[in-house]
Amino acid sequence: MTPHLFQHFSIVRVVRLALIFAISLTVPAHAGAQSPIKVACVGNSVTYGYGIADRDSMAYPAQLQRMLGGNYEVRNFGKSGATLLRHGHRPYNEQEEYRQALEYGAEIVVVHLGLNDTDPRNWPNFRDEFEHDYRQLIDSLTAAAPEGRLKKLVICLMTPIFNGHPRFESGTRDWHSEIQDAIRRVAIHYGVEPLDLYSPLHCRPDLFPDNLHPNAEGATILAKTVYGGVTGDWGGLSLPQVYGDGMVLQHDAPSLTGRANSGTKVTVTVRGEHSKQRASATADSNGQWKVPLQPLKPGGPYIVDIETSDKESLRLNDVLAGEVWLCSGQSNMAFRLKECATAANDVLQAPVYNDVEKGACLRFFHMRGRWDTYDFTWSPEACDSVNALQYFEPAHWTHCDAVTAAEFSAIGYHFGRVLADSLQMPVGLICNAVGGSTTEAWVERQTLEREFPAILRPWMHNDFIQDWARSRATTNLGVSGCSAEDTRFLRHPFLPAYLFETAIAPLHAFPLKGVAWYQGESNAHNKESHDKLFTLLVDSWRQEWNDLGLPFYFVQLSSLSRPSWTWFRDSQRILQSEIRNTGMVVCSDLGDSLDVHPRRKREVGERLAAQVLHERYGFSSIVPSGPLPLGAVFTDEKVTVFFDFGKDLHASDGDVLRTFEIAGRDGIFYPAEATPIAEGKLLVTAPAVKEAVSVRYGWQPFTRANMVNNAGLPTSTFRFDKK
Repeated sequence: MTPHLFQHFSIVRVVRLALIFAISLTVPAHAGAQSPIKVACVGNSVTYGYGIADRDSMAYPAQLQRMLGGNYEVRNFGKSGATLLRHGHRPYNEQEEYRQALEYGAEIVVVHLGLNDTDPRNWPNFRDEFEHDYRQLIDSLTAAAPEGRLKKLVICLMTPIFNGHPRFESGTRDWHSEIQDAIRRVAIHYGVEPLDLYSPLHCRPDLFPDNLHPNAEGATILAKTVYGGVTGDWGGLSLPQVYGDGMVLQHDAPSLTGRANSGTKVTVTVRGEHSKQRASATADSNGQWKVPLQPLKPGGPYIVDIETSDKESLRLNDVLAGEVWLCSGQSNMAFRLKECATAANDVLQAPVYNDVEKGACLRFFHMRGRWDTYDFTWSPEACDSVNALQYFEPAHWTHCDAVTAAEFSAIGYHFGRVLADSLQMPVGLICNAVGGSTTEAWVERQTLEREFPAILRPWMHNDFIQDWARSRATTNLGVSGCSAEDTRFLRHPFLPAYLFETAIAPLHAFPLKGVAWYQGESNAHNKESHDKLFTLLVDSWRQEWNDLGLPFYFVQLSSLSRPSWTWFRDSQRILQSEIRNTGMVVCSDLGDSLDVHPRRKREVGERLAAQVLHERYGFSSIVPSGPLPLGAVFTDEKVTVFFDFGKDLHASDGDVLRTFEIAGRDGIFYPAEATPIAEGKLLVTAPAVKEAVSVRYGWQPFTRANMVNNAGLPTSTFRFDKK
C-alpha cells in the first residue's frame, strides 16, 4: 500500500466514524446494541459474601455474573447484619446499600432477607410487621426500576441456619420456619413462586463453617439456584435416576416427576398393547414438575414418552406396572441372596421371575454404596466424595436373573418373590440398605432439628450415637484420635440425616406401595432414643411421600448374645402397637448366638410377605404373624396372657413351652410353667411366686423360646407388669 493510498483510506475511515457518531446522537440507545440487563442482589451477609476469603469474585452475586454472562450486569447490594424488619436492630431500608440499590434501577431484583430477623431482638417483638415491611421494600425497588416496572422479581426462601448456631434451640429454629412461611405469603401477594434457597443447601452443613454463612462452594450452589430463578433455565428436561428403562411403576397410583425449564409444559404419554393415556403439567419457577397418571393395568410392557413444549423428549422403554416396595435398613437387609442358607436353590430359581407373560416377575433397583463400611480406612478421594453426598453408585433398573438376584438383598428377593407369585403381577424392589447404618442416619434433617436436636451435636463425642458406629466412622475416615473441631465438617453414612439425604431424598417420592425395613443393631444400646428415632423415621418418610398412612413393615432383631437385645426386641414390639400402619416380623428363632448376620433369610422374607399379603392385599386365609402379645391379667400367683393370632399355641419342637418367667414384688424372676387354656389365652404360673407382678417371655439375648401358633410362626419377646 502506497503512502497516498494509506492517507486516502484514513480520511474515509474518519468520515465514516463521524457519520456513525452523528447518527448515534439521534437514535435511541435501545435501537443499537442493547445495554446489559441490570440485576440487583438485595440481601444480608449471605448475599454480601461474609466469611468468603475472595468475596469479590466468589460471593454468590459475583458467581452469578459469570454464569449470566455479558448480557447481564449483576450488582451486590448485600449488607451484613441487615434485617428486613424496619424496627429491627439494623433495618435494610436505612442502609447505604439500600439507597444504592434504588439508584441502580435494576430490571431484575433478587431478594434474600430474613435471617437476621430471627434474632430475639427482632421477630418476637415485630413479627406482625414483617410482611408489611417486605412489601414496602419490594414496592420501592419496583418503583425504582425503569418505567417503574420490574422485568422479574425473585423472592427467595432463606438459606438454612444449622443446629450449631448458638441460638438455634432457643428460638432461631422456630422463628426461621415462621419467617419462611411469611416469605411464602409475600410471594403469593406478588403472584410469584418463592425461589427455594433452603433445600439445595440444607443437606450440606459441611459448607457452613459458622452454621449461618455458606463458604465459596456453598455460594456456588446458591448462584446456580439463583441463575435458574432469574433465567428459568434449569438445564432442560431431566428425570431422577430412579425413573428409567425397565422400571416398575406403582400401578394404582403412577406418576412421574422431574425438572424442566420454568414455564415449560411437560406431557407424559403412556402406551401399552391395549391402552394409551396422556397427561401434562407445567414446570414451576424452581424447575419442578409432577404428572400424575390414571391407574395402569398390571403387567406391560409400556412405553413412556416425556415431551416438552421446548421440543425436548425422553423415552422410557420396557416399563411395567405392578407393586413397588422399598427394602431398606442395615446389613441384614443388605445381606445378599448368594450368601444365605438356601442360596444354591434360590439363585437357580431366580430366572423364573424374569417372564412378564407369566404374570409374576421381579425387577430390581439396587442402590449400592461405593465403599463398604467395613473395618478399614477409605482413601482421601473417597472421603471427599462422601462429604459431597456421593456415596452411592449410579443405579438402574434390572431384570431378575441368576446374576442380579445373587447380588440383591436375600430378604428383599424372597419378600418380592412371594408377593409376585401371590399377586400374579410384576413387583419392583428398590434396595438401599447400608451395613452398620444407624436409625438417625435415615431420618430427615429438619425433623431431627425440630424433634431431636441433641443427636446432631458433634458426632465424635455424642453418646446418642452408638460407640461402635462412631468408632467405625472414625476408622473409615482415618480420623481416629482427632478432636471434635478437626472432624466437625466430615461426613459418613452413619451420621444423622446422611442416608436420608443420599438414599431417600434422591428417590423423589417415587410411587411406592410400602416399606420393608430391617435395622436396629446399631441402635440397640439405647432403646429409649431408638423409640423416638424410629417414630421420627417413619413420620419423616411418610412426609416425604406425602402419604401419612404409608405402610411400614419391619423385622424385629433376632437372637444374639448381646445383653441389651432383650429390652430392645420388646421395645420394637411396643412400637409396632403404637405406630399405625406398621407391622413387625419376629425372627428370634432364626438367630445365631455369635453371628449378627444369621443366614436363614428366606424365612424372614416370607414372613414379611405373609404379613403384607394379609394386611394390604386381603389374603385373609394367610396367618400374618406369630402369637402377638396383647396384655396380661394378674390374679395372685397366676398370670393370664392374651394373644392375637394365638390359635393352637404350642411348642415348635414338641417340648414344653420354654423361657416363661414370673416375678413377685421383690423383682426376682423365676422359671414358670405355661399352659394354653383357650384360643389366644395362656396361663402362666411359678411355684416360687405367690403374688405375681411381672411376666416375661424370651427374655434372653440369645433365646431358645419355642412358642408358635397354628402357622408355625414364633412369639415375640415380651414383658408385662401389673398396673
